[in-house]
Amino acid sequence: MALERINPTDLPAPSGFSHAVTGSGRTVFLAGQTGLDADGRVVGGGVVAQFEQALANLLAALAAAGGGPERLASLTVYIVDMDDYRAHAREIGKVWRRLVGADYPAMAGVGVTRLWDEDAVVELQGLALLPG
Repeated sequence: MALERINPTDLPAPSGFSHAVTGSGRTVFLAGQTGLDADGRVVGGGVVAQFEQALANLLAALAAAGGGPERLASLTVYIVDMDDYRAHAREIGKVWRRLVGADYPAMAGVGVTRLWDEDAVVELQGLALLPG
C-alpha cells in the first residue's frame, strides 16, 4: 500500500513537507543520522554536505529494513544553526529531490544547541511504514 500524503486546503500550502501522512503496515523507527562517512567522521562542506550524508545514511538504514525512500512517513530534522539551514534551503531541497523524489513526509525542524557528534550541524530521525 502506498502512503497517502494529506495536505488540507484550509492549512497553508506546505513547502518541503506534508501536513500528514497515513498508511498501514510494518513501522520502522529510524535512529538519528548525522553526516558521518564510512570511517565514522563527520563530512566537511557545511550544512548541505552534512544533510546529504545524513539523508544517505538514513536511507541506507531504511533500505536495510526493506524499504525505499517513498516509505518515509515522518522526518525530524535537528538543526544547530537555523539561519544557516534556511539560507541553504534551496540546495537542501535539491538534495532531497535527487535522493528521495518529489514526495515529502510529515516533517519538523528543531533548533538545538549541539548534536551527539560534536562537529555535526544537522541530524535526521525518521519513521517509515513498510507493507505487511
